[in-house]
Amino acid sequence: MFLIFTVTALNGPINIPSSGKRRYGKLLMILGVVVLVIAGVIGSQLPAIGAGLILHPFRRPVLASPPLECRSVTLQGEGVTLHGWRGEAVGSRRGTLIYLHGVADNRASGAGVMERFRKRGFDVIAYDSRAHGESGGDACTFGFFEKEDLRRVLDTAGPGPVVLIGSSLGAAVALQLAAAEPRISAVVAAESFSDLRTVASDRAPFFFTSGMVERAFEIAEQNGRFQIGAASPLVAAKQIKAPVLLIHGAIDTDTRPDHARRIFAALAGPKHLMLVPDAGHNQSLQGNVWGGIERWIDSVLSP
Repeated sequence: MFLIFTVTALNGPINIPSSGKRRYGKLLMILGVVVLVIAGVIGSQLPAIGAGLILHPFRRPVLASPPLECRSVTLQGEGVTLHGWRGEAVGSRRGTLIYLHGVADNRASGAGVMERFRKRGFDVIAYDSRAHGESGGDACTFGFFEKEDLRRVLDTAGPGPVVLIGSSLGAAVALQLAAAEPRISAVVAAESFSDLRTVASDRAPFFFTSGMVERAFEIAEQNGRFQIGAASPLVAAKQIKAPVLLIHGAIDTDTRPDHARRIFAALAGPKHLMLVPDAGHNQSLQGNVWGGIERWIDSVLSP
């Protein structure tokens, strides 16, 4: 008797003889094994891929020229060479302002900041963070080594107050150094993460299990020679005595405003939190916000 195996298709049933049924079953089994093997291989590589994304953000080339009356400079960080721009104050000098860019960015985003604050009496410096732009270094450590680079840059500043303005990664670096560096007079920190472990976990793709995320952290620590838990503005905040202005986009989904709220609650010294309506990540430093920043800096640097 001729047996029939039936499979439903879009255009109606497909009749497969019993001999074909066995071949079809073997094919499905082979395909299943192949899929499982591929999934296993990909799954085993995901932590390494995640670690690479942490340590090696996109290196954006510097295509812009220095702002008007500023010049290119080479600075020495902690074991790396940093490339940046520098300009002198216009008129009566008030101090030094250093701009620190975000992840996958470079000093060019600070051109407007440099022009603005030169006119307000500040010497200005903006430089590419390690592993960014034209600076040396092959790994981003989210403040672990970057704060020591910044300390070296501070050594090149003239006398008087030092103000740091940082965005995202740069804000986190500024806060981490401010905890241990008395030469810093004020910090403007826009869109900082509270700690690397939390923000990296928040941003991990949905298919990363908690185990994969932890393994990615372990690989990043080994390859980057740093400690994930030590990259923490939240921990640093408890030791900061200098005035801090925290700025964050109210609808930031990459680094949620709760990061800023946690840092604000932990800050030991004078502090102010500004949530910018309708601003996402890398959008809070805009428009009238700069007027508020200028007034705040004037108030904390006044005699």
